[in-house]
Amino acid sequence: MAFSEEVLRKQLSKYKFRDLTIEELKNVNKTYPNFTFSMNTYTFKDGSQKDLLNVSGTVPVKYGNSYNIPIRLWILDSYPFAPPICFLKPTVNMSISVGKHVDAHGRIYLPYLQNWSHPKSTVIGLIKEMIAKFEEELPLYSLSSSDAARQSELLSYIAKITEGETDLQSRSRIGGGKNEGCFNKITVVGAGDLGIACVLAVAAKHTADKVVLLDLSEGAAKAGTMDLEIFALPNVEISKDFSASADSKVVVLTVNSLGNAQTYLDVIQSNVDLFRGIIPAISHYSRNTVLLVASHPVEIMTYVSWKLSAFPNSKVIGVGANLDTERFRYILTNILKAEVLAKDAWIVGEQGDDKVPSWTSCIVASQAEAMAARNSRETVAKRAMEVLKGKGQRSWSVGLSIADLTDSVLKDKRKIHSVSTLAKGYCGINSEIFLSLPCILGSNGVIEIVKLEEDPLVQEKLQSSAGLIHDLQQQLKL
Repeated sequence: MAFSEEVLRKQLSKYKFRDLTIEELKNVNKTYPNFTFSMNTYTFKDGSQKDLLNVSGTVPVKYGNSYNIPIRLWILDSYPFAPPICFLKPTVNMSISVGKHVDAHGRIYLPYLQNWSHPKSTVIGLIKEMIAKFEEELPLYSLSSSDAARQSELLSYIAKITEGETDLQSRSRIGGGKNEGCFNKITVVGAGDLGIACVLAVAAKHTADKVVLLDLSEGAAKAGTMDLEIFALPNVEISKDFSASADSKVVVLTVNSLGNAQTYLDVIQSNVDLFRGIIPAISHYSRNTVLLVASHPVEIMTYVSWKLSAFPNSKVIGVGANLDTERFRYILTNILKAEVLAKDAWIVGEQGDDKVPSWTSCIVASQAEAMAARNSRETVAKRAMEVLKGKGQRSWSVGLSIADLTDSVLKDKRKIHSVSTLAKGYCGINSEIFLSLPCILGSNGVIEIVKLEEDPLVQEKLQSSAGLIHDLQQQLKL
């Protein structure tokens, strides 16, 4: 509808600062008379919904030629003390150009929004910065008629997301999805050393009917992908198009941002920004896939993948301590000759120096027996951990570990692996964080978390890691 103060006053009856909001919208209407105003239901990331005012229209952008960029602003009921939620609103013949200020959903991220402060910040000021940023990096591009037809379903899906809707249960697929349920396909995202190592390791296991390497790098092919093309492995496809990943049973994420971040938090945020342009497209084309995250830091990027995909937490896992666990068991069995102890041994917690050895919970005859067993394990574990410290994680070794995990998923092996999984409710952890825990893996991801032996030291380490990870997550802009 066009601007009507009387109608808006009624619609905004539940807004805390209705008069301030209406005065602001008057200014918007004067400057951008093409904008329309309506009340719609917005769905937040946590699934909650609220009726909010949305303001839709086009803003003029000069990028060589002049363009009218369609946008939608959701005005929160706490406005003007909270910034609007901003999206592009692409038409069917437009495609989103993911960049510094726009993700694959079309959501817009600007410094103006991050630094929002009433009364200095206004919608008019926001739109001015939006125009300035879009003139540096155009957020949309036109599709040819054939491309428009091919991508219309994806654009429709993105449009639903920008309206606060998700339809992850929809059975429609771009590309048909005829082979779902009987065709084992794996997609590896990222054509760096780790991505190529994954492709080679997965292909060597002969578990997958097809392996797709999704190369998101710009420019000419790197040596690794070029060599894969030269020596053409059977059932391996290299592509730059997300649609090539359609109907994958497992999608492995190996990408890491190569930005100029200065702090550890900046590095993580750079990866989060990268994932904002990847996860929605992947989850659209493969809505029943298991996401296997190998990007760093794996615990946080697994959490980010879970949030951006809206998948059940059981279908989003990180590579976690699977490699360390297998090495730890090998050291116990073959170097320290403690085969009995190796059987139920696990490395759990956080990747890196804070990982900790533990054992599966078991029933013992007496408290004295339990104490003796624990002392024996602690002595051997210390020696094994010292040996383990000298073992670096090369791309090919991580690739072998990932192939091991994908094998368990594709074959529904119900094998136990130490992988990053949602740890909330485990060992007194109350926050939504991911840690490595022994999990039974099957075709739908994590079937069950296996109970560990009660050990105060392990519990303390897990809770400490959970606290640090949660603090970092709270500082990220998702």
